[in-house]
Amino acid sequence: MSTEIRANTVLPAHREPITLHTADDLELIGELSVPQDRPPRATLVCLHPLPTHGGMMDSHLYRKAAFRLPALADLAVLRFNTRGTASEAGRSQGTFDHGNAERHDVVAALEYAEFHDLPHVWLVGWSFGTDLTLVHGLDPLVEGAVLLSPPLRWSTEEHLRAWGESGKPVHALIPEHDDYLQPDEARQRFAPIQQARVVGFPDTKHLWVGKAEAALDAIVQAVVPEVPTPLPRTWDGPSETRQVTIVDS
Repeated sequence: MSTEIRANTVLPAHREPITLHTADDLELIGELSVPQDRPPRATLVCLHPLPTHGGMMDSHLYRKAAFRLPALADLAVLRFNTRGTASEAGRSQGTFDHGNAERHDVVAALEYAEFHDLPHVWLVGWSFGTDLTLVHGLDPLVEGAVLLSPPLRWSTEEHLRAWGESGKPVHALIPEHDDYLQPDEARQRFAPIQQARVVGFPDTKHLWVGKAEAALDAIVQAVVPEVPTPLPRTWDGPSETRQVTIVDS
């Protein structure tokens, strides 16, 4: 019997809490979700929206990615709270630093992925997380980047140019009604990254409310294009329903 995949549907995977250790001696709360009975095709390292505006590892797109993508797309999903950020899993040490000291957080996540031999690492940034990706994420381990609702607030043309020169794939997913950067302007702003693929999403706002399926499909298309999309909206097999408590940082 098929079960409709809803916002709180949890599909089978191996999930474990993790702790990231930064170069400035902080411990960050996180979780790694991997396929239950097979190796992952690739790895998503998720960088969440602005914690001063509610962003955290449980922000809805990342929660749904961890709940679904190990089973539906054979992806490993590593999500964590940047310094000073809290979620149901706990609060990471340190304090928010406006994207500066968070460079250590990005490095800690990548070091964890490398040490644990997670394959084909992609950064997936959302809002503030896209600035962390563009400013701090151009690492040899990283194969590419997916940017959801990038405001380009801290990312300069120099950062964009560096990504362009790297040749690494960059997929910018731009809501039609975004509060900060809409598709036409985004195509101009991302011009320094010649290989960037800028995709507009009709009838979508910055937070992707009601549009999670479209976002997850686009992430899968970018990272593992061999996996058919759209992803299934129903599931034949065991599943759980989990209510996540949203914590204010």
